[in-house]
Amino acid sequence: MLSNITLGQYFPGNSAIHLLDPRTKILITVLFISSIFMADSYQSYLALAIFTAGTIVLSCIPVKMILRSLKPLWIIILITIAIHFFTTPGTVIWSWSFLTLTQEGVHQGILMAARLVFLIAFSSLLTFTTSPIALTDGIERLLRPFRRLGLPAHELAMMMTIALRFIPTLLEETDRIMKAQMARGADFGSGSILRRAQSMVPLLVPLFISAFRRADDLATAMEARCYRGGDNRTRMKILNMSARDIIAFAAIAGLIALLAYMRWGAGGA
Repeated sequence: MLSNITLGQYFPGNSAIHLLDPRTKILITVLFISSIFMADSYQSYLALAIFTAGTIVLSCIPVKMILRSLKPLWIIILITIAIHFFTTPGTVIWSWSFLTLTQEGVHQGILMAARLVFLIAFSSLLTFTTSPIALTDGIERLLRPFRRLGLPAHELAMMMTIALRFIPTLLEETDRIMKAQMARGADFGSGSILRRAQSMVPLLVPLFISAFRRADDLATAMEARCYRGGDNRTRMKILNMSARDIIAFAAIAGLIALLAYMRWGAGGA
């Protein structure tokens, strides 16, 4: 089950998305997430779907990997749909006891579920197509102007990247501990939700011990290699934006302009 979680994984490649500057990919991801909240109609969500599908095709990431990134959050998506279906006032379609399904609720539920799917799928492409080192460099360069305010740009970038990188490792460790305890008779799959939650408690102690041990090993390895961050640190690959980055920014700008027109321009006309 845990092995299906792909958050934080990187898949090497030479696609058009892989070759983009990491700063470009980070900024475009932020702009895309912001543009999702501008969509308020099926037409605008269709534009988001086309843009997302085109990006996935250009990234050469298998669609099944994108679907695997959505799998851990399907419960949240279903809960979101149910909340909007039965709590949004409007024209009643179906009613039973205290449950009332409205036409407006169906509309809002579908749009909110699509919003979550687009957000997760597009954000997953950032880690799928960007190596941890490139992601660290990109975040650090974007945070560099804030150093004048005392913000430790390099340290923050390193912490965020290490945390993201260790998600698959910790999930793999959790899966290994679960299998070891199941071999000794532990049951994690039966009973009520509360019982299943209680059965996960014995996993926490060995998981925390493993996480602290890995953190200590990583710190020792970095110190042994005389790792020092900051201005004096050299890089094997220098970040440079090219024409493909300009095209990528033009594409996201076109999407934002189209969504803005669909929401305000078309309505005003």
